[in-house]
Amino acid sequence: MSTTPMRLCALALLAVLSTTTHAAEPGTRKPAGKVTFHKAPSEETPAAREKRLKRECQGRPNAGMCAGFTR
Repeated sequence: MSTTPMRLCALALLAVLSTTTHAAEPGTRKPAGKVTFHKAPSEETPAAREKRLKRECQGRPNAGMCAGFTR
């Protein structure tokens, strides 16, 4: 039996172990990224929302979002 396959296996293992990256030190952390929210062009404006609620909530004085939007 030839030792060539065993040598190839050992060489491959050595290559894998030498290319692995080490984790960052436990005490160091990257600062958190800043999250910004962009308004969608289809988003409802506050005035449009109030108009819609007044229109949809007629006759339902205290039904969920309709509280305070009836006559």
